[in-house]
Amino acid sequence: MAVAVLLLAPGAYAAQNSVTVEDARVDDNEKVLLEILGDVRAARLPMALKKAKRLVEHNPQFRLAQLVYADLLMAQGQPVASFGGAFAQTHIKVSALLEEARRRVAHQRQESLWGQGMWPEQLIQLSAQQRHVIVVDASLSRLHVFAQIGDQLKLIGDSFVSVGKKGMLKVKEGDQRSPVGVYFITSRLDPSGLSDFYGSAALPINYPNEWDRRLGRTGYGIWLHGVPSDTYNREPFISDGCLALPNRDMALVSKTVETGTTPVIIADRINWVSPQEISRQRKAFLARLEQWRQDWESRDNSRYARHYAKAFRSGNMDYDKWTGHKRRVAKQKTFIKVNLDELSVFRYPGEADLMVVTFRQDYRSSNFNTRSRKRQYWRKEADGVWRIVYEKKAGFLPIHFRGIPYSSRSKLSKSN
Repeated sequence: MAVAVLLLAPGAYAAQNSVTVEDARVDDNEKVLLEILGDVRAARLPMALKKAKRLVEHNPQFRLAQLVYADLLMAQGQPVASFGGAFAQTHIKVSALLEEARRRVAHQRQESLWGQGMWPEQLIQLSAQQRHVIVVDASLSRLHVFAQIGDQLKLIGDSFVSVGKKGMLKVKEGDQRSPVGVYFITSRLDPSGLSDFYGSAALPINYPNEWDRRLGRTGYGIWLHGVPSDTYNREPFISDGCLALPNRDMALVSKTVETGTTPVIIADRINWVSPQEISRQRKAFLARLEQWRQDWESRDNSRYARHYAKAFRSGNMDYDKWTGHKRRVAKQKTFIKVNLDELSVFRYPGEADLMVVTFRQDYRSSNFNTRSRKRQYWRKEADGVWRIVYEKKAGFLPIHFRGIPYSSRSKLSKSN
C-alpha cells in the first residue's frame, strides 16, 4: 500500500507500548496512528483497518486519520496508487496531510534517538524562577514542554504544532512567517473573550524581541493558541505567523506555564545534546560572565570594555559612546558592587554562537544604587571570545500588547 512506501523507510518504525483508542488522551491519538502505519508496513492490513476505524470513531476531527482509514478501506477492493488515493477527486489537501504524516513519523523516529536524557542545545541555564520552558522544533512541527525539577529538566509533554504559511524566520509584518528566537509569554488570554478560531486558550509572546528590533524586523500579535472547535489540528503550514496546537494540548500548556516568566524558544530545528555537554558550555560561559561582573566592579574601564564587541549597541549608543559613558561614570565613584541573580542563559536559535542572558541586577556604588532586570546578547567572535553585542533593560513594550483585548492588558507584567 502506498502509505507504507511514502511514509516509512525500512526499519524506521518500531512499535512502542501499545495504546488502545478507548484509553487514548489527545496526544495518544498520534501514537495509535503511528501503530496503524506500522501495521501497514508489516502487511497487517486487517489489524490496521480495525484500529483506524476505532480511531476515527473516537476522534472524527482527526483528518489525517480519516485519510489513512479511507485508503485502508479502498485497499480492500483495489490497489491504492498513492497516499490519499481515496480522496484524490475531492477538495481535501492531500499534500498537506502527507507532509503532516511525514513529520509525525519523523518525530517518532527522532524520539527513539534522543532518549530521555538528552536536552535541546538552547537550554544552557534556566533561572530558579523559570519552572517551565517551551521549545518548538519547526522542522518536525513539534512543541515540547519541559519542567525544571531541581537542576534537571524533564520533558512533560509534546504536541503537534502548526506554523506560518510561508514557514519560519519572520522578518516583516504580513509575511505569514513564524518567528525564530527566544521569547516570553506575556499573558494568558480568556478564550471566552476571543473568537472560536483561537480555540481553548491563547498565549501571546513578545515578538518582536530586542534582537528582532535590532535587526529591523517588524510585525506583532504572535500567539500560541488552539484551533477552531470543529478541528483536531491544523495543517503544518497554515497560520499567518502564530503557532497553533490541538485544543486539549493548548489548554494543558496554558495551565502549565507562567506568564512573564516562561521562555518560548522557537527554532527551525532542534539539536539534542547530552546534559554533560550542556554543563560544559554552561561552565565556560558563566566564567566569562563572572569575569565581566568582576571587571565592572574594578572600575578599570579597559578591563570592562574588553567584554563588549565593536558592533555593540544599547539604545542610541554604539561601542565608543557606551565605553566613554562608562568611563566617565566610573571616575565619579569610589566603589562599585554588582550582584546578579535570577540568571537564565539560552543559546539563540537561528544565529551562529549567540547567547541571550537575562538576570536581576543589583547595582550599588558610592553615589548611586539601583535594582533592575537586564538582558544581554553575547556573541562568540572570530577569536573565540564571547563579547556583548547588545544590552538593555528587559521588559515588554506597547507593541507586545497590540492585538490583545483591552480587558486583558491590565493583567500583564511589565517585565520579564
